[in-house]
This record gives sequence, C-alpha cells and structure tokens, in this order.
Amino acid sequence: MEDLLLHICCAPCAIMPIKKLKNDFNITGLFFNPNIHPYKEYLNRLDSVRKLSSDFDFEVLYLEYDYINFLKTLFTNSTDEPKRCEYCYDVRLQKLDEIAKERGIKNVSTSLLYSIYQKHELIIESANKVIINSKFVYEDFRPFYRDGVNESIKSGYYRQSYCGCIFSNYDRYKK
Repeated sequence: MEDLLLHICCAPCAIMPIKKLKNDFNITGLFFNPNIHPYKEYLNRLDSVRKLSSDFDFEVLYLEYDYINFLKTLFTNSTDEPKRCEYCYDVRLQKLDEIAKERGIKNVSTSLLYSIYQKHELIIESANKVIINSKFVYEDFRPFYRDGVNESIKSGYYRQSYCGCIFSNYDRYKK
C-alpha cells in the first residue's frame, strides 16, 4: 500500500477522508493551519486532532503556528474573498507538498475536500497550481458530510462554527 500525507484542517473534517482513504493508503496526517484565529481556537482544534490521531491510531505531524507571517503576507496580497481563500489554500497545500517531498511520500490530499462550506473548485485549482512534487489525490467527501458530523459529535471532537480565519470569524457574527 502506498503512503499518503493528509492535510487536516480539523478533526471533524478529517474523519470521513481518513475512513475512505485508509482502504488504499497508509495515512500520515499534517496539521498545519496558520490561518486559524484566535489562538484559543487553534489550540481547541489542535487538541481535537491529537484525540483523532489517538482514536484512529495514525501519526500526525504538527507544524508551527505561524499566524503572524500568514497575516502579514495575506494583508500584502488581498483580504477580499475569494483571493484570501485562494491564498489560504495555497499556503497550506504548498506546505503539504513540501513535507511530502521531505518524507518521500508521493501522494497528498486534504480534509478540506470534506466540508460543504469550503470553496471546493478553488481547492482543486490551488492543488493543481502549488502541488508539484506529489500526486494530489482528489475525492469529493462532501456526500459523507452528515455521517462525519454524527461521528464527530459521538466521539466528542471539538466542533467549530467557522472555517478558522479572522474574516470568517467576523462574518459569522456580522450576519
């Protein structure tokens, strides 16, 4: 079986991709999300991914929380949607590709493909643009959304109410 490095945005979004991909791949997770704000939110998601790693018995690599550099570059580029989302996907998927290359893993994917709230086509475009050393394994996990929600509740994983960035946090209260 081949190896796959799976970018994990949060535990609830990773459940179904792990369940579906583990039939074809040996999965290693990658928790790299410098977009998450505030820091307490990041810590909640980090703790939940650690629980997921233990529950599903697989390794997860945890990279540094580099929120300051993420914001500096984001504000230099654009804070308008969808440009900011594109940048966010690019940063995380590019890092996924770099880590996969360092570890000799030929296949990569992301739990972002599970969420019904993410910009699915933009994720695919970003992957096609920034993943150059690995094969991007695409699967639309959105049809399994309800199953993943139910399992995340049953398992007690931290469930967030926004994608994680400062803008989506603002938007959820603004509405």
